[in-house]
Amino acid sequence: MKSWRDGRTTAQRGYGGRWQRARAAFLVRHPLCVFCRRQGRIAIAEVVDHIKPHRGDLKMFWDRNNWQVLCKVCHDRDKKRIETGNVKVQIGIDGWPVEG
Repeated sequence: MKSWRDGRTTAQRGYGGRWQRARAAFLVRHPLCVFCRRQGRIAIAEVVDHIKPHRGDLKMFWDRNNWQVLCKVCHDRDKKRIETGNVKVQIGIDGWPVEG
């Protein structure tokens, strides 16, 4: 199955200068990783993540209600587990991990 990413550069997928500016501003307003905070930890957020994958849908891509900030570890490990279905935590209908 062909991915929406195939044959596109990072900038063509939406992650160009406009994204970098929006990302930087969002991180200033939201400096702490949301996954870590839910676990009672404090970690500086480095990644602006799309809660629900946008898969090339620009409306979803730019919807700030679909953005969350994560530290690199949570993004690369935990979010990947969530998206691949290898989840060790429950996920609510809103796409967020359920505390429990």
